[in-house]
Amino acid sequence: MNVFETTRLPLLVAPMFLVSSPELVIASARAGAIGALPAANARTVETLGEWMAQIHAEQLPWLFNMIVHSSYDRFEAELELVRRYQPAIVSTALGSPARVTEAVKAYGGLVVADVITPTMARKSIAAGVDGLILVCSGAGGHTGRYNPLAFIHEVREFWDGPLGVAGCVSRGEDVLAMQVAGADFVVSGTRFIAAQESFANGDYCDMLVASGLEDIVETTAVSGVNATWMRASLERAGIPLDQGASAKPIDFSGNISTANKAWKDVWSAGQGVGATRAVVSTCQIMDKLHAEYSAALRKTKQLSEGYL
Repeated sequence: MNVFETTRLPLLVAPMFLVSSPELVIASARAGAIGALPAANARTVETLGEWMAQIHAEQLPWLFNMIVHSSYDRFEAELELVRRYQPAIVSTALGSPARVTEAVKAYGGLVVADVITPTMARKSIAAGVDGLILVCSGAGGHTGRYNPLAFIHEVREFWDGPLGVAGCVSRGEDVLAMQVAGADFVVSGTRFIAAQESFANGDYCDMLVASGLEDIVETTAVSGVNATWMRASLERAGIPLDQGASAKPIDFSGNISTANKAWKDVWSAGQGVGATRAVVSTCQIMDKLHAEYSAALRKTKQLSEGYL
């Protein structure tokens, strides 16, 4: 995916529900990454249009994330905005990317799909995607089940196109490790929740800074989809922590950013939460990631000289 040719790192800042803002998208692009906006963060389609116009005016590559589940009411209106503002990349979640492929490719955009299994990867390829994002175990929000190494290698058996990895990418050395393992780019979410430009409020950021690996809980009890959350926020909301707590059907109908849904009162984070220890700017986060990546490259060179 040539959208990463001008970035400092092959890194996409994840589209995070109720966290990613237009300011975070723009700051990410200016700092040397690809920023991403989830459509559902806007309370109304009109607000979403204003946000997309704001980002489009920067003339920088960015990603627009759409829910394509059949219960999501705003899909058609959002697709019209995609045609108008033409984001460089459109990613899809919770459904088939076939619903957006024709519209996005008509203006030269790229379609990527989040997948959590090799079977989903094959289906997305058949639907005509340009790239895949493997959502692996430990990813924040709606998460996967598989180790990234095993997942990458299995998908590479049948896919040689652009491949991204999401899940616990919180440090610069993580970026390099995924490249060495066979990925082309990475997706980092949790590391950017406490960015000054995000929508995350002060209490959310404080809990994030105070949390570590053992504070992350995986459960279906919030949305009906397996996802990772900070334990303290689940306990505060009185949501059961056991995996079998919910058999509820998936329902993304209505305005999901404002509706009375369980996820409005709990906060998500991935297993890479321990890398965040302060609220800083997106630029500072990217500077640190780049420095860590460079140090990892030097270490890799030293190791190779000892073994080759």
